[in-house]
Amino acid sequence: MTRARDFADLAGSAAAGGITGRNLIINGAMQVWQRGTTIDTISNGGYLCDRWRLSHSGTDGNVDVDRSTDVPSGQGFAYSQKISMDASETSLDAADQINVHQRLEGQDLQQLAKGTPSAKKTVCSFWVRSSVASTYTLELQDSDNNRSISKTYTIDAADTWEKKEVVFDGDTTGALNNDNGRSMDVRWWIDAGSNYTSGTLATSWATVTTANRVSATTGWLESTSPEFYITGIQLEVGETATPFEHRSYGDELARCQRYYRKVDTYSQTYLFTVRSSDDIRRLSHVFSTMRVDPTGTILDSGDGTVTVQGTGKDSIQFTVSGHSTSSAPYIGSYTLDSEL
Repeated sequence: MTRARDFADLAGSAAAGGITGRNLIINGAMQVWQRGTTIDTISNGGYLCDRWRLSHSGTDGNVDVDRSTDVPSGQGFAYSQKISMDASETSLDAADQINVHQRLEGQDLQQLAKGTPSAKKTVCSFWVRSSVASTYTLELQDSDNNRSISKTYTIDAADTWEKKEVVFDGDTTGALNNDNGRSMDVRWWIDAGSNYTSGTLATSWATVTTANRVSATTGWLESTSPEFYITGIQLEVGETATPFEHRSYGDELARCQRYYRKVDTYSQTYLFTVRSSDDIRRLSHVFSTMRVDPTGTILDSGDGTVTVQGTGKDSIQFTVSGHSTSSAPYIGSYTLDSEL
């Protein structure tokens, strides 16, 4: 009796959002914004909200991203990601498109049993709001095997928060690589032209065909002052969505820092030791393990020329030269990037 009750309690806890580790998405509540909280023009393939990548092409206006406090009421979310345009399309060209997506490592997806007879279904739940009520497309894209599946969901009312749940069948073809590389994209198509919509929507797993990826244009790009908000994103094994897995800010930050981290060193008095006879000085900084050897970029430094000498998954080395002997060069801030 006790054991049966324990299992029942666990099931009830999952239904209440109490069991951790269900959500395959990182930063689904849009808590972490290390790069900043607003950008007037984000480049194609650029990031602002941690782990969330914006792709767009052919748009007449600039794509803007903001951290917004406009969220669904009573759901425990503090922020959403707002995507907007500063000008609408005069006409939708065939290659025009805009989408937001997250790239996932294969070693984090092995429980999907993809490419086996036991391939598991997945369900993606999320809260969304758009200035344009229409039918939108959500896609899973297997980068290891060039396969994808797309499903639609409908935003029934403009400028209204709605919760959506989309179920995807498992794929018995094409196992995902068990490594730290990009294996799957989860992609919210906001709008797209005929290059992406002119075929038959791939509602079952199939080889990627560009024309079959999106159901139809939503009209978002051609609308006046279009806005798209999203938060509370959860992707989990199974076909029944459970309540959103709220993680602490510290837990979510640590997950995000595997891919990108901004280091502000002002408070650490992070100075080079300099003597009058020195021409070049080197210094290392140790940090937590990242996905791969990151690219280091210095944002702010003091006297002399400070450059990145090299990076590994757990440390970065700096070199300073050409400094004045009357002052100590320092590093004010730098970034490390190991995104997929």
